[in-house]
Amino acid sequence: MNIVRMVFFILIVMSGAYGKEPYVEQNILNRLEEKYNAFVTERFLDLQQTLDSVKKRSDLEKLDAVNKYYNEVKYATDECVYKMIDYWATPLEFLGKDRGDCEDYVISKYFALIYLGMESEKLFFTYAKSIEFKDAHMVLTYFQTPRSEPLILDNNNNKVLPASQRKDLIPIYNFNGELLYKASSKGNEEQLNSVKSHTKWDELKANM
Repeated sequence: MNIVRMVFFILIVMSGAYGKEPYVEQNILNRLEEKYNAFVTERFLDLQQTLDSVKKRSDLEKLDAVNKYYNEVKYATDECVYKMIDYWATPLEFLGKDRGDCEDYVISKYFALIYLGMESEKLFFTYAKSIEFKDAHMVLTYFQTPRSEPLILDNNNNKVLPASQRKDLIPIYNFNGELLYKASSKGNEEQLNSVKSHTKWDELKANM
């Protein structure tokens, strides 16, 4: 057993002892190594250490740590990684391939924060237009309360900033995996359909 695998095994045992399941169980990690390479163990070891370091911290500290961790992954288009025009990678695929596009960063950040105990009602996938890149973009937004100004987690920025400080983004709409919302430039939301789910979100859940 190499040192990385040994440390990861110890972390899994410790997580169980504290009543918290590890983010990735050992049997799944073994399968990931077979599919990708041995370096995937190091990636998930680093992730587990990052998550453990903030699990008792404030929401803002959790947002900051998760945003910075995943922003270290290299950006690449779906065409380059998956030979598809639009593919939403699972968190395991994202770190396994160590590459992805804006949706993949958002998905992985979302599930890491859920693992840390953050309420899903506070987290939204937000489609926006990037003024800087003149293209569609996705970020993860955090609402402390339904009427709070959202905080933005963006793969193009290591700082978690309030929406009012992100003049480079024009919001289009938000969804939280179950509901689809319309977002105005002021951050207000209009519920469009209480039962309509996002097609790509459904596909992601099926893949997971």
